[in-house]
Amino acid sequence: MRVAAAQARPVWLDEVATAERVVTWIERAARDGVQLLAFPEAFLPGYPSWVCRTDGARFDDPQQKQAYAEYLDAAVELDGPELARITEAVRDLGVFVYLGVAERGTATGRGTVFCTLVAMDPDHGVVGRHRKLVPTYDERLVWGWGDGHGLRVHRLAGWQVGGLICWENWMPQARHALYADGEELHISVWPGSVALTSDVTRFVAREGRVWHLAVGGLLSGEDVPDDFLYADQLAPLGVIHDGGSAIAAPTGAWVVEPVSGREGLVTADIERALMDSERQNFDPAGHYARPDVFDVRVDRRRREAATFVE
Repeated sequence: MRVAAAQARPVWLDEVATAERVVTWIERAARDGVQLLAFPEAFLPGYPSWVCRTDGARFDDPQQKQAYAEYLDAAVELDGPELARITEAVRDLGVFVYLGVAERGTATGRGTVFCTLVAMDPDHGVVGRHRKLVPTYDERLVWGWGDGHGLRVHRLAGWQVGGLICWENWMPQARHALYADGEELHISVWPGSVALTSDVTRFVAREGRVWHLAVGGLLSGEDVPDDFLYADQLAPLGVIHDGGSAIAAPTGAWVVEPVSGREGLVTADIERALMDSERQNFDPAGHYARPDVFDVRVDRRRREAATFVE
């Protein structure tokens, strides 16, 4: 199976234009014979890159509140027109897509943004909606906490594929949940940093005896629109996110080392034989699982603020 990471730039905080850019990348991948394409964390409409660079933790600060309101307004609803447009392209082009989005709640959590990884199948539409379990550090000022609803694998061309977001990939329980669900290809999505993907990509591949496709994005200060509240502080920064997309084999060896600064598709053809042979001596959810010693329970219920009984 041919897989690829779209190491690309969003049209930052423009959800309509970024959705069209996603479609363009899917078209490009389809022409290259890609069967599965992954996009960076919160690619649609962009990662909240201002928070850690503008004193984002200042309590009740009017400017930070205004910046959040702009981000909330740009966040997409999962049943909104942007995802509908992309799902249509997925169907027409026959490419399975993992897309990082900033998701706005529709009823519960209408004022909250979730960092969500959406899985779109050409035949079945949206099949996965995984909300990031724990926003990392300053991200907690912008994103709400997710739940276990999306901790599941999806079938594609005889493969079982799962995905996690950024530092979730360092969470042993989250990784184990996907291994135990039969994961064979692991997708990890990141805002964009060679430093972030240099170690964990190979580690997860070797631990799970899985193929691992890591995808990071690109963003520079000049990509921030002039009318954004903190544009004057972000513009001089130069590179904010430098990519880091990479592919590792089930042996832990690099197929493609982390790619820095270059926009494009990071592509590889993966095959089952290497994965199967590596599981001869270690299978974390099989002959190395020891369920008689470790009792692992994963709650996949979608958590809501209220249950209404009519």
